[in-house]
Amino acid sequence: YEYMTRAKARLKIVIPVTLLIVVVLLYFSTRHPVKIAIVLLAVPFSLIGAFWLIYLLEYNLSVAVWVGIIALAGVDAETGVVMLLYLDHAFDKFKREGRMHTLADLQEAVEEGAVKRIRPKMMTVLAILMGLLPIMWSHGAGADVMKRIAAPMVGGVISSFLLELLIYPVIFTIWKWRTD
Repeated sequence: YEYMTRAKARLKIVIPVTLLIVVVLLYFSTRHPVKIAIVLLAVPFSLIGAFWLIYLLEYNLSVAVWVGIIALAGVDAETGVVMLLYLDHAFDKFKREGRMHTLADLQEAVEEGAVKRIRPKMMTVLAILMGLLPIMWSHGAGADVMKRIAAPMVGGVISSFLLELLIYPVIFTIWKWRTD
């Protein structure tokens, strides 16, 4: 009980500090608050899958699970930045070519950027899953802790993959249509 109390106290500090570091790094990468907000939307997308898998596996929220969630937040920020980069490049390309006049032009640019992101995103997800699934199936010394670290990452990566490819382009389109 004392160990769990100390761990909870540390997590109350570690989790906000980690999120602050992620936000600062995102600011240095994007230099735009709206882009930071769009990238940070990946975290709730991934938390949906993380908590579903934790629930299905009947794991309690432990320090190991929170470590997996923190790692997941970093992975999601990275994949969100790359998705935003592809969308920005497609948007800028259409604008340079003088093809950005209507909402349909914007949607075509966003679609082009999102389609180019499917293969890299799928490769990232599969690489993460191929690394984590053996941990999820492992038995032996330390396996119980490692499974609880891997579980939120597996669930989160899967839900993030689906939601980022479906929702990011919509949010990006709405943002660009209202501002440009």
